Amino acid sequence: MGIVKISEQMHEALRNTSGALSRSINAQAEHWLRVGMLAELNPSLSYGEICRKLIESDAASAGEAGAIAPPATGAPVTAFNKVA
Repeated sequence: MGIVKISEQMHEALRNTSGALSRSINAQAEHWLRVGMLAELNPSLSYGEICRKLIESDAASAGEAGAIAPPATGAPVTAFNKVA
């Protein structure tokens, strides 16, 4: 863990967005970092596909490999799509 210096404008955007999405400022920053990193490494993926990869990665890290059920209707994957 370390300290990252960011601009005041970015910090303000983090404060506003984290409040709107019920995340801590640190959690919002980490989310944007993870999404941005995956977007740079996989430029052909859409935002939805990137989010799906993050969800699958988190599930696998928690020992729930294969616990994400593909949505039958093409709807985005959410916590409600998880297989018990």
